[in-house]
Amino acid sequence: MHRVWFNKTFSSVATAMRLIREADLLATNGKPRYHLVCSNTNAHAAAFLEAHEYAVEPAGLTGEAYVSWCLDFCRTREITIFWPGKEAGRIASASARFAAIGVRLLSVATEEVLALMHDKARFCDSLDLPMARPADYRAVNTIAEYDTAYAELRPLHRTLCIKPSESVYGLGFAVLDEERSSAQLLLAGAAYQINAQELRSGLAQMQTFKTLLLMEYLDGHEYSADCVADQGRLVCAIPRKKLHAAGSGQLIEPRTDLLAACTKLARDYQLNGVFNIQFREGANGLALLEINPRMSGGIGMACAAGPNLPYLALAGFDQGYDKLTVPPVREGMRVAETAHAVELP
Repeated sequence: MHRVWFNKTFSSVATAMRLIREADLLATNGKPRYHLVCSNTNAHAAAFLEAHEYAVEPAGLTGEAYVSWCLDFCRTREITIFWPGKEAGRIASASARFAAIGVRLLSVATEEVLALMHDKARFCDSLDLPMARPADYRAVNTIAEYDTAYAELRPLHRTLCIKPSESVYGLGFAVLDEERSSAQLLLAGAAYQINAQELRSGLAQMQTFKTLLLMEYLDGHEYSADCVADQGRLVCAIPRKKLHAAGSGQLIEPRTDLLAACTKLARDYQLNGVFNIQFREGANGLALLEINPRMSGGIGMACAAGPNLPYLALAGFDQGYDKLTVPPVREGMRVAETAHAVELP
């Protein structure tokens, strides 16, 4: 039996562990091959409920100190496969140190590629993706650069938006509104929108700031593609179309151009395991938003369409993908998530 460790990561790990356990029992006739260990700095993490075994991580550890702690954890807990979340880049670079104690790392990419994907400006500059080019954008760090970028982009696009070059969960993203004040936007309940002049005034007061991307706003449907790859070879991708009508769920839609983009991105960046790619439609068709080098929050909805992506990634990494059968994706399926109450550890 393999002891598989998921360290501190996003909450989607709970769904991933549940999916792995379900598929593992089916594949082994009730004699599981994988014993799942989960850790978090939160002693009451809901993900603990889906693990066979859990542990509380020390708070505040980062960098080399955290990597050393991970090595000790693997030794004491007899881990054989480590699927890293926190400090994934540093851990990937320490693969030889983990291998020396008998631990294999299921890493999405190298430390260099992970750092590139976390910096949206550098990542967009590195892209060669003719079937899904990113939105027209400018990276800015000063008010002078912002003014120049605005003067260049505004005549070309009806609406602009802005977001930090480094962020998660869409934090910091806002559509520029040239008519309504911030107070009017607040009272209208207009989330993710900001008055254009007030934004410029605020940036002018700072003079310099962390890198922001001023961009063409894409107003079409958003697509979220949950993927599994084996060292650059795309094994499976399940795209979800996010429908505009509230409460109407998401549609499984594996369109050809999107799958081609996923295949090329996996190959170009030598991606591995489970990751998520975000796209959105705009005036020029499908456009890439970003690659999330981790499982998405909607991984459960994707897997409802057939392939169990976390299990495929783990079993393929462990046993070889040639020994696995990937079920067909149920195209056109409408999916959603429901919440239920649980008692925490």
